[in-house]
Amino acid sequence: MAGDDYEEVLKYYELHGTVGTGGFAKVKLARHRLTGEKVAIKIMDKLALQDDLPRVKLEIDAMKDLSHQHICRLYHVIETPKKIFMVLEYCPGGELFDYIISKDRLSEEEARVFFRQIVSAIAYVHSRGYAHRDLKPENLLIDEERNLKLIDFGLCAKPKGGLDYHLNTCCGSPAYAAPELIQGKTYIGSEADIWSMGVLLYALLCGFLPFDDDNVMAIYRKIMRGKYSIPNWLSPSSTLLLYQMLQVDPKKRITVKHLLSHPWLMQGYSDAIQWQSKYPLGHLDTDCITELSVFHKLSRETVMELVKEWKYDQISATYLLLQSKKARGKRVCLKFPCLTGHARTTPSSGLKHSRPDAQLDATECPLSTPVTRKVASKKHKNKENVATESALRNEMPFVLLPSKIPFAKSQIETQEQAVPSQAPAFKESQLTAVTPIEPTNLTNTDELTAAEVLPERRCHSVELDLNLGHMDSSQKKRKAKVFGSLERGLDKVITMLTPSKKKRCTRACPRKLKAHCNVTSTQLLNPDQLLNEIITVLSKKHVEYFQKGYTLKCQTRSDFGKVTMEFELEVCQLNKSEAVGIRRQRLKGDAWVYKRLMEDILSSCQV
Repeated sequence: MAGDDYEEVLKYYELHGTVGTGGFAKVKLARHRLTGEKVAIKIMDKLALQDDLPRVKLEIDAMKDLSHQHICRLYHVIETPKKIFMVLEYCPGGELFDYIISKDRLSEEEARVFFRQIVSAIAYVHSRGYAHRDLKPENLLIDEERNLKLIDFGLCAKPKGGLDYHLNTCCGSPAYAAPELIQGKTYIGSEADIWSMGVLLYALLCGFLPFDDDNVMAIYRKIMRGKYSIPNWLSPSSTLLLYQMLQVDPKKRITVKHLLSHPWLMQGYSDAIQWQSKYPLGHLDTDCITELSVFHKLSRETVMELVKEWKYDQISATYLLLQSKKARGKRVCLKFPCLTGHARTTPSSGLKHSRPDAQLDATECPLSTPVTRKVASKKHKNKENVATESALRNEMPFVLLPSKIPFAKSQIETQEQAVPSQAPAFKESQLTAVTPIEPTNLTNTDELTAAEVLPERRCHSVELDLNLGHMDSSQKKRKAKVFGSLERGLDKVITMLTPSKKKRCTRACPRKLKAHCNVTSTQLLNPDQLLNEIITVLSKKHVEYFQKGYTLKCQTRSDFGKVTMEFELEVCQLNKSEAVGIRRQRLKGDAWVYKRLMEDILSSCQV
């Protein structure tokens, strides 16, 4: 049963709505029970991954090794026989790509703020011996403080001989690929990353790509020539920087070292870009260690020993999330885990405090945690006396169905060696664009997305789910069979709702959303009028759609009937005004083709 794979996850996290789908993975918003912090959990089906499983393992290994303020943080890895769960830093701002769409293009001042952060991240990645090899706006997320976080290390490389060793695997996204890659030559990873950064900066400043065409081979020819248009709004200094990065000859390309103090990047700043990590794994925060030791009633030395193992288990996750809370100015405090999933903060008068020894009330679990169980197990092996611990009570069952949307298989390279200077001619099929997980704007992160499941089916399924705890084993097997059939037929998400949230299942009006980079405001006040306008435009542009309430699930097809793009449009009510808006989300297809289509649709809808 699907719920068995989630049993370990539910010990530590409350699962909420799906915030992104793509490939053989989905991303769910969750809350860590002990810290109360929001996280994103990337859920991957191991059987469906098949040849892409090594890419996932490579991504996990790289993220365990990288700790930087502009790299999305890995907190916890949980692997079951069928699934891999990656618990990651939650970035509510969505993709940098969506931000570009919302602004059309960025001013030089705003582009400079973002690009300094990108340079900082890449300089750090290169210093650790890695090349990212898939840099693009879709792989940069915006956190709640409007800082960028680099994601998707599935195509990264760490040559055994260092970054100066040549690589030969051609990978990444065609529009961002360096000329030496598409020629099939051996190349140096850090030099290829600089080219991709040049394309990325051009996209920020111009709102479109320097090398673009509907035909992939035409894109390759443009990249090989290295010729691109220079819009009249680009300043001479930004034009010069792009020229230095987009050099066809990799040996003439500017290096990341010179980017750190480049005149364009220094405008308005007195200091060069700081690329060193603010959160090195070797340095442990004393406040976080103290809170863990007090909470678990263990010595600080014992807790430090456990954290330093960096197993990316519950111990690592709790420490890193406490560190994240402190960095954002929040109180360093843990909560008691609760059966209902709503943790309760205990009274505290600072870090050096003691927990009340009174028995927990009916809403609280016995204070037996993975940390105390692990230490107790070690002491038992050493035949030392330990107090008997209470086992954690069973969690409320969830039924969560995995995504089954395929994505392109990638060539993987784990450790690349020096290769001969002569390489075979490049084939178009060798270059694989990896589709990233698409984040969605969740304006109220505690509210499940109303458009995810058909209301009547979702409410009915949840009622069955809540009753599972009161059934005997034969009844549970019958219910499991029901859910199993749903899993085969539908790619839907079923999560536990509180009674107050069930009422929203039959919502007959648009959702209220905050202004966000993937929400376009309009001058209209009538949501039904806007919805009808969108439908009219979609029909004229031959875009297929399926309507569910105020959400339109759309797709386009090629002349041969193949689905080329999938996206969602949702009419919503804006929180701080009477106007209605359009929320948009790309699910599948080329990002820049999607951008042009969105501009076309929105311009036709009185936006």
